[in-house]
Amino acid sequence: MLFDGVWFRYARHAPWALREAVATVDPGDTVVVLGPNGAGKSTLLQLAAGVLRPVRGAVRNRPPVVGWVPERFPADQPFTAAGYLRAMAALRRAPASAVDHWIDRLGLGAHAGTPLGALSKGTAQKVGLAQALLAPPGLLVLDEPWEGLDAHARTLVPQIVAEVTAAGGAVLVSDHRGEITGLPAAVHWSVTSGALKIRPTRPAVPRQPGAPAPSVPRQPGAAAEPGAAAEPGAAGQAGAAAEPGAAAEPGAAGQAGAADQPGEPARPGPDEVVVEIAVPRAEAGEAVVRLRDSGHRVLRVRQAPTPDVRQEPTGAPGATEGESR
Repeated sequence: MLFDGVWFRYARHAPWALREAVATVDPGDTVVVLGPNGAGKSTLLQLAAGVLRPVRGAVRNRPPVVGWVPERFPADQPFTAAGYLRAMAALRRAPASAVDHWIDRLGLGAHAGTPLGALSKGTAQKVGLAQALLAPPGLLVLDEPWEGLDAHARTLVPQIVAEVTAAGGAVLVSDHRGEITGLPAAVHWSVTSGALKIRPTRPAVPRQPGAPAPSVPRQPGAAAEPGAAAEPGAAGQAGAAAEPGAAAEPGAAGQAGAADQPGEPARPGPDEVVVEIAVPRAEAGEAVVRLRDSGHRVLRVRQAPTPDVRQEPTGAPGATEGESR
């Protein structure tokens, strides 16, 4: 798929939300789109998915089957969770077994008969993820897919991404919370003020023999500048522990260690130190990429958890016609 000089704005005299984007997505690619809120990430993803049409330029060679998961699933629809998935499966000519599979895998069984509008945000997001996967997508587009999900569902997202790309599909995913540490093979795009930049691909930093892979548990906790302690749960900041080739310190009381395997937290070596940094929440994804590109290993990302609260139903994002040229 090719972004061929794509420009987009939401009204004739509005500022450009995306300016002359040129990029290629190949089968099997995982592309993580980074940038602060309002930079144009969601606009880029909606153009990729076909929800929006470019004002100038074109998106070419889009795969015929696209799975689209918006940041906020439009739950104001007259269906139960299971009824909605069955209707979407029928539209996409997907087997009924696909509905059962994703209800089971995403833990939706207890909510299958619940009206969409009565679901919590996190559960509604699971329904949105399930509908995008009913038919194997040639392109899966995920806009902040971790928002509102519980810990178990968050761990499934990298697994699902890997399965889609292994089958030859491509994945575009936006992230501003540092969850990209779970997608180590991804190519990184950066959107700033509507300008798209492609980061060069960097080989993964090898782990020390026997060291477990890093994970990103969400924990309320302190983030500190090197050599100094920070206040617990600093609002608007996410802490990332990073060290060149080092492992994270063992999980302390009230905090989770960075190791994937329970009871086996990673430990720094005798000549290593662990440095904790604090960054603004909106810049966490960029900070993680910069640290990894500098040869550091990001071992965990911590921030105050987002409560899984019930939200008012919201409308589905509609396709916006760009002005003709």
